[in-house]
Order: sequence, then structure tokens, then C-alpha cells
Amino acid sequence: MRAFVTGGTGFIGGAVVRRLLAAGHQVRALVRPGADTRQLDGLPVQRVMGDLRDIESLRKGITGCDQVFHVAALYCYWGHRWEEFYDINVEGTRRVLQAAWDEGVQRVVYTSSVAVLGIPEDGSPATEETPSTLEEMISDYKRSKFLAEEVAREFAQRGLPVVIVNPTTPVGVGDHKPTPTGKIIVDFLNGRLFAYVDTGLNIVDVEDVATGHLLAAERGRVGERYILGGENLTLKQILDILAEVSGRPPVRLRIPHVLALAWAYVDVTLARIYPRHVPAATPETVRLARKPMYFDASKAVRELGFPQTPAREALRKAVEWYRAHGYAP
Repeated sequence: MRAFVTGGTGFIGGAVVRRLLAAGHQVRALVRPGADTRQLDGLPVQRVMGDLRDIESLRKGITGCDQVFHVAALYCYWGHRWEEFYDINVEGTRRVLQAAWDEGVQRVVYTSSVAVLGIPEDGSPATEETPSTLEEMISDYKRSKFLAEEVAREFAQRGLPVVIVNPTTPVGVGDHKPTPTGKIIVDFLNGRLFAYVDTGLNIVDVEDVATGHLLAAERGRVGERYILGGENLTLKQILDILAEVSGRPPVRLRIPHVLALAWAYVDVTLARIYPRHVPAATPETVRLARKPMYFDASKAVRELGFPQTPAREALRKAVEWYRAHGYAP
């Protein structure tokens, strides 16, 4: 089996590439010029230079492949315009799926996000069926992913064998950038995290997420979405687990959302004055944290056989990986 992967230089995409290789597949990966390729270095992967704005590079990568894993996306909450999010996340998805349609691939797995799902008012975990609207999407990133998932469903209705997966908050091995969640872990390990807000996340091992992509290709129903998630934990519980597995002191100070929001406005103001400064939080991310972002992955467990590595184990692996690679002492 030959697979084409977009986003293979990223955290989730790199894990998908490694999982495909471990399963015996041949892998092609789309690589942007100038991209950080540490995820792919040393792996027997055919690299196709290009990006999601270049339809010819996508066709070149997909030609002759049996499966496509479209993992790539512009994922950030600062420093980019709406036009960039739309062109990369929405139109980029359309280009990938059109190329897959033209080449007649056997299966496409599109990596969406739980960011597009609604959050129940009562704090209960969201499912694949929890309703949401474009108007509820707070940031440009969320709006673009919402629209991109609609593109994936349109292609599924036309007959493209595409399955949608919605990862929650992955942690673990290979977070080179690191991701926003990874930065929380790194800051904690370096003693730079002094307080927390009252919120919650669904923590999942990135290696489980990668396995979930392959299971979706094998067993997923066309046009369906599957939450690839793990354990629902408060941020305080996550920090307490990090303290236990790392041997560092726990974080005890809780700050109210209103104070966090005020600091976020100060932080983005500093970023506008000093372009090299990246805000630790934006008003949008603080507003998102007002509700616990809990999710129910039982559909993926039931229909795909999606694994459930304990959050403590996933966080332990993340701590060990960051330390081994010089992110923290």
C-alpha cells in the first residue's frame, strides 16, 4: 500500500508517517520549502516538495497512491490573516480532495479538529453529533477548520471515499515545535508556569491518534467523523500529573478568567509593539478556556477499535521526550 501524507513534518502528521511505515506501507510526504523536517529525517520517506497552494505538487504526490492522509493545516492563534487560513485550510483541503478524486484513490482520511464541534452548556463531553455553527467559531483557525470539514463532507457526498477524524489534545513523542499544549508542558518543566485557569482538556497520546488515522482508513464509514480522544481532565489535574511524573513542584495558584483575559490583551499589545514577541495567550484562547473542552471518543473506540492509552502515560512520555531532546532539564 502506498500512502501520501500532507503535514508529515508536523506533530500529528509525523506520528502518522511513522505508524504507516511501521505497518509496512510506502510513504510519500508533502514538504514545504524551508520546512523543519526533523519528523522525517532518517525515515524511508519519499519527499514531494510543494504546499497546499500548489495543486501540481499535490497531484504529483497523490499519483499512484492508494490512500491519502490530509493532516496539514495552518494551526495558530496569532500572526496570520484570515485570507491565509482560508487559502491553506479551506481551499487547500479542496485542492487535496480534488486531486484525490481525479486520481481515484481508495481512501482519504481528512484530519479535522474537535475545535469545530459544539460544547454542551452543561459541561458534559461533546460527541460527533453535538451541534455547532460557523457563528460559534471564535477564531480564524476554528472558522477555517469548520469550513474545511464542510468541504470534506461535500466530497464524500459526491462519492469520494473520505473519512473525517477529529483529534482532541495530543501529547507525547515528537512535538518538535512545540504545540501550544506542548509549550504548557515545557514551561512547567522549566519552572515558568506559576498559575492556571479553571478549564479542562481531553488528553490523548499522539501515537494513539496516529493509529486512529490508520484505523479510520481501514474501518471508518465514508462521510463520518470520529473523535480521536482520550481522558477528560481539568488543567489542574493535568498539571498535578506532570508534577508527579516529572518530580517538579505542583502549580497551586489559580487565577480567574477575567485576570487571564486582561493579561492576554496586554500580551497581544506587546506582540504588536515588538513583532518578535509571540503572546502566550490571546483573548480568543482565553475565551475558549471558559468552558471545559471535554469530548467523548466512544464512537471511535466502538467502530474503529481506537486505543485508549492513559493520559498519565502519554504525559510521562511527553516529559521524557522533551527532557531527552533538550527542551527542559
